[in-house]
Amino acid sequence: MGKDRLRERMMRQVARGTGIPLVSCNLIGGNDSLVFDGHSLAFDAKGRLVARGRGFAEDFFVVEVPGKAPRVVRPPEDVALLERALVLALADYASKCGFKTAVLGLSGGIDSAVTAALAVEALGARNVTGVAMPGPYSSEGSIRDARALAANLGMPYVEIPIGPMFDAYRSTLASVLAGAGGSVEENLQARIRGATLMALSNRDGHLVLSTGNKSEFAVGYCTLYGDMAGGFALLSDVPKTLVYALARHINRHGPRIPRESIEKEPSAELRPNQRDRDSLPPYDVLDPLVDALVDEELSAAAAARKAGVPVALARDIARRIDRNEYKRRQAPPGPKVTGRAFGEGRRYPIAQRFRVE
Repeated sequence: MGKDRLRERMMRQVARGTGIPLVSCNLIGGNDSLVFDGHSLAFDAKGRLVARGRGFAEDFFVVEVPGKAPRVVRPPEDVALLERALVLALADYASKCGFKTAVLGLSGGIDSAVTAALAVEALGARNVTGVAMPGPYSSEGSIRDARALAANLGMPYVEIPIGPMFDAYRSTLASVLAGAGGSVEENLQARIRGATLMALSNRDGHLVLSTGNKSEFAVGYCTLYGDMAGGFALLSDVPKTLVYALARHINRHGPRIPRESIEKEPSAELRPNQRDRDSLPPYDVLDPLVDALVDEELSAAAAARKAGVPVALARDIARRIDRNEYKRRQAPPGPKVTGRAFGEGRRYPIAQRFRVE
């Protein structure tokens, strides 16, 4: 995001400094984590922009240099470009890997709703199946929101309650997990859901889409072989606050994503009355910290100053980021859309003894 503006400034300076017209012809398409955005540019010898091509779509135009061309159009806002980048990334990843259909879990929450809406745009509504997997702590509102989302998007929808499977796991493991509870039972529910989606993938050849966002990936608020299971992680480089912005943008022409999914407090619903804020700072606090620590590679103290939070909180988040590298290393690939994505854009060892200052 924002790379188009950086590229335009850089090329304007080159044209102006050399006194020679400059034309840039740019690729479009998704290649694993990379997304090429198009936006071909032409500058005259004075560094003035005389033409701009479309973004995230093939384009053709003629420009004379020196001369003028009525081709300069104002690019869309960042969130609109982000939507188009993610749609293109998924469409190309699926087609180049031989997938025509996709499946994902619908929790009634914002992340799965945005992922589903983008997938429908990329692959077509009939080619994306949403699966609600209510568990013992799923609210009626969440199930209702999942149904409403599928209806709004016109996508196939099934419900597979995981209660019986969860009870079978607990019964089978009772002798070795007596009194464990807590994260053990929470992760069991997530992994049952992951296995269910993979079973549907095996049967029908679907690409499984995981729905976690960058904020969760950063601090490890996700379950290996559970909600991280899948073939493509579309939102893995999209912070939570930006997921909300995407949802509002997707709804600009009408309520495709249910209003309740956008307005309700985030929750994994893996235990009674669970809320994300029980384990994490509010996302409008967490996301600036992740940006400072990951994208800008600032120290904990500098990140705290920039985000306006206590240094102790910045150090805690920095420790979580370092500690959860092992999870991210096992995550599905996803498109890079920020300054520094996890994975190829940020290589850190799993086995390390970093000391956060």
